[in-house]
Amino acid sequence: MPHASLSDSRYDVRALDESTWPHFAALVERCDAFPSGCWCMGFHPEGLVKGDRELNRERKYQRVCAGTAHAALVFEGADCVGWCQFGPAAELPRIKSRAEYERTAIAQPSQWRIACCFVVRGHRRQGVATSALAGALALIAGLGGGTVEGYPEPAGAVPAGFLFNGALSTYEALGFTRDRMIGKHRWVVTTVVPPAAPGRRQGPSRR
Repeated sequence: MPHASLSDSRYDVRALDESTWPHFAALVERCDAFPSGCWCMGFHPEGLVKGDRELNRERKYQRVCAGTAHAALVFEGADCVGWCQFGPAAELPRIKSRAEYERTAIAQPSQWRIACCFVVRGHRRQGVATSALAGALALIAGLGGGTVEGYPEPAGAVPAGFLFNGALSTYEALGFTRDRMIGKHRWVVTTVVPPAAPGRRQGPSRR
């Protein structure tokens, strides 16, 4: 199934890097660093240190500076309103339902993983999550493309605040297909992203 861009002209999608870090940090801090203070560290090898927001923040910043933390950030005007975390499997090994994922694996792991998907309250169900996931796929194309996995659940199966990997319908709208279930509601979904055309290797930038 070909990928649909489903781009939304209301939003601008940019990569997480040192230049966009202040916007990402402002959103995290605006949300009180989330209940666990995770700073989107939970899927990285280090994991999150519960109760130590400053350490999680510093570790995330170090990763961003080193180029070992990837995300598509969605902007509405000057404000970051959501993101989609992605990266190579080695960068994001601590996926949910990991034991069942490994037990049922029948092929080589995908080259890329989609991990945390987040939309700030007040902007949900307005196309931010779709723009974030589409932006992540475009950034992956700019980084050479390859096979991509996600681990979503159907919207409604769990409360919206716990759809950490995003909604199944969002992935399917962007061309992902179901591979297997690894939890009560969680699916492994896959797609193949072709590399971006020469001269467009850095992914989306609609600034």
